[in-house]
Amino acid sequence: MNSAAMESSVIRQLRIIGLVEGVSFLVLLGIAMPLKYLAGVPRAVSVVGMAHGVLFILYVAALVHAHLTVRWPARRALTLLAAAVLPLGPFVAEGSLRREQRRFEAPAAPATL
Repeated sequence: MNSAAMESSVIRQLRIIGLVEGVSFLVLLGIAMPLKYLAGVPRAVSVVGMAHGVLFILYVAALVHAHLTVRWPARRALTLLAAAVLPLGPFVAEGSLRREQRRFEAPAAPATL
């Protein structure tokens, strides 16, 4: 696997984990927390919260892997980390990650002499 394909694959993995983690965060905030505080079902938060926690750790691991593989500046990685702690952040970050992944997937221009 060449370098561009590897970088594209790593970014794709980060995008997928980020989207799943983002959905779990919204489920935690929008469904589990209201169930706990409005309907008296605290188990919802413990189950969804655990799943979200595991997904967040996976996201951070994937982010570190992408940061090292793609050689992003620290600012880029920290911005993506900050996006993960905002309710809609992963969905906003998804757009820039998708564009970056496409740049790695674009066919290389033929060399001219």
